[in-house]
Amino acid sequence: METAAKSAKDKRIEIAIHSWGPRFVSSGVPLTDFEEVTAGISRWDEWCEAWSARAAIHEELGRKSLDEGCKLSAGEHLTRAALLYHFGKFMFVHDLEQMKRAHRKVIECRQLALPHLPFPGERVEIPYQAKHLAATLRKARGSGRQPVVVMCVGLDSTKEEMDVYENIFLSRGMATLTFDGPGQGEAEYDIPIRGDYEVAVKAVADYIQTRADLDAERIGLWGVSLGGYYAARAAAFEKRVQACISLSGPYNWLETFDGRNELSREAFRVRSHSKTIELAREVAKTLTLEGVAKNITCPIYVVGGEIDHLTPPHNAKRIASEVSGPCELLIVKGGNHVANNRRYMFQTQTADWMAKQLGVPKV
Repeated sequence: METAAKSAKDKRIEIAIHSWGPRFVSSGVPLTDFEEVTAGISRWDEWCEAWSARAAIHEELGRKSLDEGCKLSAGEHLTRAALLYHFGKFMFVHDLEQMKRAHRKVIECRQLALPHLPFPGERVEIPYQAKHLAATLRKARGSGRQPVVVMCVGLDSTKEEMDVYENIFLSRGMATLTFDGPGQGEAEYDIPIRGDYEVAVKAVADYIQTRADLDAERIGLWGVSLGGYYAARAAAFEKRVQACISLSGPYNWLETFDGRNELSREAFRVRSHSKTIELAREVAKTLTLEGVAKNITCPIYVVGGEIDHLTPPHNAKRIASEVSGPCELLIVKGGNHVANNRRYMFQTQTADWMAKQLGVPKV
């Protein structure tokens, strides 16, 4: 009976569970929530609604904590609510109205949470080609101009997913500036994916220079998954970047695109504003480090997962082999995509490395 139910489950649900399960849990989704939500649905059409319903439980707890004046608890509950709403919408591009409803809740819950976190944050808007890019700025403890790690999210990530990563940098004395770039998060509806992501990072670096509380001479760049490509690509052009971390970033997205599952390919089509998969494939050709990686002269730390089937480890090896500056390469043994199942093998280590590059004392 159980086997029959499993075989009847929509292939897209199985793809999501197999490809991203460890990411959900290591990013802060309670394991029981993950197991119960995914076990309780059989059709992909149910995915966003089911995750939103579970997220609403955490949101209610957060709002109750706010009413009671328990602000720390409120920040934790609401951050978790935002994360669950996010994972409801992250690949749900076939129903944009439902996806947008969930996305609005992602933004709302994280905004409510930010003032009440151990490292409080604020929403900022970065000028970008007559529009703006939405970002979350959080600062470490202490005063003065802080070094800042600019965080580039992936194809299906948003700034609201990065709480765990942010906290690791913040606790080591670095501010974080996590932004939704072209084709990502709040920008995905109006600004399509672009291969020359250095244009977006330049806008972010320009913004940092306007802040009296951030040190524009100590900018680190970090990227995860497709954001690992974005960070490496931007580091080749934006010389205000002092150091870069690339986690499971593709060297050539076209190669990765062709080998990806149907959820990823469709998400790329929608977020590149392409009418067909064939046109999306043309856009994919523009996301490449060929002839570009050699221009990366700042120190870079490149991480890949040994058994990563979404961005196989030869991508990390090729990036590392072509850069011109100092490079650390780590292929995590037994690691899946972004080594989400082995975060302890790279997460704090890369943060310590970044702190050293930006001149932050050890803690």
